[in-house]
Amino acid sequence: MVKFLTRVGNSEAIVIDKAILSLLRISPDTPLEITTDGKNLVISPISEPSKVRDVRKAYKAVKKRFGRALKRLAD
Repeated sequence: MVKFLTRVGNSEAIVIDKAILSLLRISPDTPLEITTDGKNLVISPISEPSKVRDVRKAYKAVKKRFGRALKRLAD
């Protein structure tokens, strides 16, 4: 599939076909992550469970490293 950029205000946009959006379960409210390797763009829907997992992992790391200090500050 070949696509061209479309002007939207002062920006450029890529229009994604409804069938592809449906296949990937992307709606207008779906947060998307855009990454690049310097040559290609990768657009991926952000899955909420992975964000929750990342937050929990960060919390455990902070608790392990600073747990006692945070407890003292809370008291």
